[in-house]
Amino acid sequence: MGCMLPLIFVDLAETALRNLHLSPQAAILVLFGMIFGSLINFPIARYPLNREVNVPVFESLAGMQLMPKMQRLRQEAIIAVNLGGCVIPVLLAIWLSRFIIGGGITPILVTCVGICLNTVVCYRTSRLVPGMGIAMPVFIPPLVSVIATILGFGIIGPLTGNAGMDYEALYAPIAFVIGISGPLIGADLFHWNDFKKLDSPSISIGGAGTWDGIVLSGMIAALIV
Repeated sequence: MGCMLPLIFVDLAETALRNLHLSPQAAILVLFGMIFGSLINFPIARYPLNREVNVPVFESLAGMQLMPKMQRLRQEAIIAVNLGGCVIPVLLAIWLSRFIIGGGITPILVTCVGICLNTVVCYRTSRLVPGMGIAMPVFIPPLVSVIATILGFGIIGPLTGNAGMDYEALYAPIAFVIGISGPLIGADLFHWNDFKKLDSPSISIGGAGTWDGIVLSGMIAALIV
C-alpha cells in the first residue's frame, strides 16, 4: 500500500487536470511542474523579526585574518511564493478563465460569488501555528468550492435567464478556480500582516509539503465536481 498510494494519488491528480480541458500530455506536464516546482521558491518580501542573533564578523589586519568577533544582528524573515504550489496553479486558473468568461454572465457570477464565499470560509477556519505556518482543514476549501459551483448554477442560472443551459463542461474549471482562490486569498494573503506572529525565518505561500492546500483544494474540487 505504501508503494501504491503515491501512484494512485498521481493518477487522481492527472484525472483532475484532464477534467480542466487539458490534453493528456499537457496534464502530465502541469502535474510534473507542480511536483518538482514545489522545490522552488521565489522571495517576494522581507521583514525584521523581533529577535537578534549572534553573527561572526571577520576582520583583517595587514592582510591577515583575525579571530571573528560576534556581532548581534536583527534576524530577517523571508516571504516567498512556491512555484509548484502557488505560481503554476494561479497561471492555470488564469488560463481557465477564458472558458469561464466565454460561457457568459452566469459562469462569471458563479465564479465571483464562489471565490468570495470560499475566501471568507478559509479566512475563518485557518489559524496561525507559530514556527510552522498557517493551518486549515484540507477538505473544507474543495467542499465549499464544489457546493458553491453546483448551487451557484442552480440559483444564479434562473436569475440570469439561463436556467436551461448546459454548463457541465464548466463545472470543473470553476470549481478549480474557486478551490485555489480560497486558501490563497483567505488563508494566506488575508493573514499577510499576521506573518510576523509566526516567528518563522521563512514563509512559503503554497510551499507547505509537496502540495499545499492551494493545489489540493483545486485538485479535489476538479476531481469530484
